[in-house]
Amino acid sequence: MRISFLHTMGSNEAVFGCAAMKAGWSADQIRHTVRADLRQAMEKTPAPGGDAHDLVHETLRALAVEADAVIVTCATLGPAVDTMQASSVPIIRADAALAAAAARAGNNLAVLCAVESSVAPNQALFAHYAAATGARVTVQLIPGVWALYQEGKQHAWMAACAQAACEAHAQGFDVVVYAHPWMAEAGESVGNACRPLHGVQAALDAVRV
Repeated sequence: MRISFLHTMGSNEAVFGCAAMKAGWSADQIRHTVRADLRQAMEKTPAPGGDAHDLVHETLRALAVEADAVIVTCATLGPAVDTMQASSVPIIRADAALAAAAARAGNNLAVLCAVESSVAPNQALFAHYAAATGARVTVQLIPGVWALYQEGKQHAWMAACAQAACEAHAQGFDVVVYAHPWMAEAGESVGNACRPLHGVQAALDAVRV
């Protein structure tokens, strides 16, 4: 099975690529496309029917030609994915796959975010999927972690993410979620009892369904 990944951050290429190969895909079955311009276009004109949606649709159709599934790793592109007409192959939103998996996994969800602007969209997304199971959703911001990530302080941002996950578990949440794919690596240092779910694994699991 061939997977095409559509990223808007170059760093996500390694995150998803390594995870896919660990899960059994070979390098020649994986294709990465990085389009920061699509995120910028969606941030300027997020409403349906605009040029930004058309650009995303055009890109996804091109990727679908040589793939059995396309994974969109950037949540900002999600609304455009939702307005796209039927595709010849599955188009998987990593954030939506994560929200669905989290809603199935427990009753009290803590969604950990790094950026203030992502809190409200994640609350809406996870609440949408949780409505089907009756799960409760609380979105929490990890203070300062985005700045640490941007500054390249890997040890510090990973430690902050791991600590936030452990604290959420201690607060009584039975499912902890990392909202951003780049956080996934921090989960490796969290004990199995409170290891967070993340969109990297959720998206790859969705491809296999």
